[in-house]
Amino acid sequence: MGKLQLTRAPHAYACMLVRRPAGEAFRAFADPAVTTRFWYSGSSGPMVAGAELHWEWETYGASAEVKVLEVEEGRLIRFEWGNYDRPTTVELRFTPRSAEATFVEVTETGFRGAGDETVRWVNDTVGGFTTALCAMKALLEHGVELNAVPDHHPA
Repeated sequence: MGKLQLTRAPHAYACMLVRRPAGEAFRAFADPAVTTRFWYSGSSGPMVAGAELHWEWETYGASAEVKVLEVEEGRLIRFEWGNYDRPTTVELRFTPRSAEATFVEVTETGFRGAGDETVRWVNDTVGGFTTALCAMKALLEHGVELNAVPDHHPA
C-alpha cells in the first residue's frame, strides 16, 4: 500500500431528519429521562451549560466524563468528552425544517493520534452516532425503543 497521509484533522459527522419539532429533538439529548431510552443507560444530570456529567453504558461497562460547554435551547448542545489527555468536542445542532421536522447534525472534532488509530476512532464515532440518531428517530417518531445502542456490539 502506498503512503497514506492526512492533509487535515479529521472530524466525524452524522445526521438524520427527525419528524418532530426542534424543541422535542433537542430535549431528547438534553434530558437524560429521554436520552436513556435510546443512547446511554445513565447520566448524572441534564445537558445544561457548565454541567460536568458522568454518563454510563451499562451493557459495555463503559462510561464517560462530559463537560457541557454551550447550550442554545432548541438549537445547539456543545460538549467535551473522552479521555482526560485526549478529549474531543461534540456539537449537536438542531435545525428546524418545518414546524414538525428537525435536521439533527452531530459533529465531533479534536481527534488526535496515529493515523490508523485516528481513522478507526472516527469510523467508530460515525457508526455510534448514526446508531444513536436512528434509535432517537424511532423513539420520537414511533414511540419504539430499538435498543440499537446496546445491541450494536453484543457480547
